[in-house]
Formats: sequence, structure tokens, C-alpha cells
Amino acid sequence: MGTAKIHKSILKIVDAYKVHLATQSEEEFQLLPPIGGWSYSEVYAHIFDSSLLSLMAIQNCISGTGKTEATTLGAKAVLFFGMLPPGKRYKVPPKLMERVKKINRMTAQQFITDFELQLTKISPHLSKANPALKIKHPRLGYLNAKQWLRFIEIHLNHHLKQLRRIQNSFELAG
Repeated sequence: MGTAKIHKSILKIVDAYKVHLATQSEEEFQLLPPIGGWSYSEVYAHIFDSSLLSLMAIQNCISGTGKTEATTLGAKAVLFFGMLPPGKRYKVPPKLMERVKKINRMTAQQFITDFELQLTKISPHLSKANPALKIKHPRLGYLNAKQWLRFIEIHLNHHLKQLRRIQNSFELAG
């Protein structure tokens, strides 16, 4: 899949986050779900913070500061299939977990806006990135600029499903 197609897909997924955010009251946004785990607020904080960090990795690849390391077979499978392996709960790496916090709806909206602006700035330069230069992902290993973009798409989709699970848990409990 080309980078323009991935970019378009990411924007469509981000639109789903915006729609979801618009349906939540501030109280609902902060509430811990009956199934346990993160609130909507914490999911938004994590997904857009990590997506912004991923864009920084892409920028590093574009600017030529990456390493020439191999991409693991596991990472290639995730990128090819477009999803994290099913049936497994993933723990956020400790460095990223420290960054997860409750935010308000306005901050979530600002995160989304910042992400979209940075994505729009970076996307035209993706073709300049040397595919051999890679930046290390905390779980998947070394990824090049295009692979990081694909990861953003996969990760956004993964957490969109998490939002649906949270919503379903509120509906079942309520």
C-alpha cells in the first residue's frame, strides 16, 4: 500500500476518534470502564501521544538519522496483515506508560489537531526517506519511515477497537 493511501486511511480513522469524542460528556470521558483498564481519556492520551512520537520517528528517518538494521519477521507480519496479533493483551512499554494520563476533552481535541498538522507536514516528504534507514520501535524493532506510517494506522485502529469495547462495557453495565 502506498503512503498516500495509508495517509488517507489514517485521516479516516482519526475522523472516527473525533466523532467518538464529540459524543462523550466530560464525565463519561473520564470514567473508568466496568471491564477495568483505561478510561476513554487515557486511551486518547496514549494513542495521540504515541502517534506524535511515531511521527517524530518518521521525521528522523526522513532526515537520515536512522540506522541500517533489519526489520524483524514479526514486525513484517504485523505490517502485512495490518493488525496486532489477535487474542493478546499488550502491555504498554514502561517509558510510554509513564506518559499515559487522564486528559480532558479539550486536550484530546488539541492532541488530534496537533497530530493531523504534523502528519500533513511530514507526508509530502516521505518519498525522500531512505527505506534502509530505520528507527527502533519499542516492541516491533527497527522500522523505516513508511513502516512507521503503517504502524500508526494499525495502532490507531487497534485502539479504536478498544474504545468500542469500553463503550460496550458501559452499555452492558448500564
